[in-house]
Amino acid sequence: MTTVSDRRVASVVGALVADAGAQPLHWLYNEEKLKGIIGDKEEIEFWEPSHNPFYRIPAGSHTCYGDQAYVILKSLVANKGVDCEALKKSTYEWFGPQSAYEDPENARYTVDVKRTLPISRPWRHASIKHFLANMEQGKEDTGSEADDQIDSVLRMVPVCALYAGRPEMLDRVEDVLRVTQNSDMAVSIALAAARILEQFILHGQTKDVLERVLADLSNNQRQNPQELDRAVAGYLRQSALHGALTATDFAQGVRATMRVGGCNASRGGFIGACTAAQFGLEGIPESWRQRTNTYPEILTLARQLCDIFP
Repeated sequence: MTTVSDRRVASVVGALVADAGAQPLHWLYNEEKLKGIIGDKEEIEFWEPSHNPFYRIPAGSHTCYGDQAYVILKSLVANKGVDCEALKKSTYEWFGPQSAYEDPENARYTVDVKRTLPISRPWRHASIKHFLANMEQGKEDTGSEADDQIDSVLRMVPVCALYAGRPEMLDRVEDVLRVTQNSDMAVSIALAAARILEQFILHGQTKDVLERVLADLSNNQRQNPQELDRAVAGYLRQSALHGALTATDFAQGVRATMRVGGCNASRGGFIGACTAAQFGLEGIPESWRQRTNTYPEILTLARQLCDIFP
């Protein structure tokens, strides 16, 4: 029987291990091409060689989204909770002009520009580009107002793990999300995801999570109400959030979302968090943990995170 503390740790580790597992097949939007690569193989995680069409980095490394969650995790531990100014600084340092993410091809990339891809370094995605520009312009609100991508459901995991069961959980999640994504849609989706993950952290395996979250989203007295809550609720049964509710174990859930391609790492990270919270750290296969380059560090950080509010 796992404790709440065990489930907090497992959710953080599960998210980042899943992200690393999905990375070599990240952003493959051509489903036929993806099927041609993986065929009928069951073990598609940590695929070698990488077939990522945008960037190629060593297997076991995190995607740009996993790196954001990792930076958030480190900031939470270092500052004993959410400190947005400190997080802005550490995010700028990790992704900024002096980082491994600096690349001229990536810098000039837009969907209508002919490009030479993949690059041989990590990929700096749109919301981070907007964040860096806003930081350099000295803006107080640094998050991208134009980016609605679902990576918000991965970034919220360490914050939810720390604050689950506390009344300020959703507020702290929103604070962190808006550092790089100041988009109501991205925030609303991630807050719904945080509500789901919180249920698994507090209660472990339970069958009525979706009903509880849907009821909460329709409650006029709910914590941290968003204008888009009801719209998001309408999609819960058919979204990546639903994948977290139907997974039978960690590997099955993450592999299932990897097989449909696209932004599998952000979806997989969220599913990895939820399944790990349900089935415990031991539910994450040892082979996955061993192949995640940051595993020893993220396990230590996750345990330190859970010591902040004993």
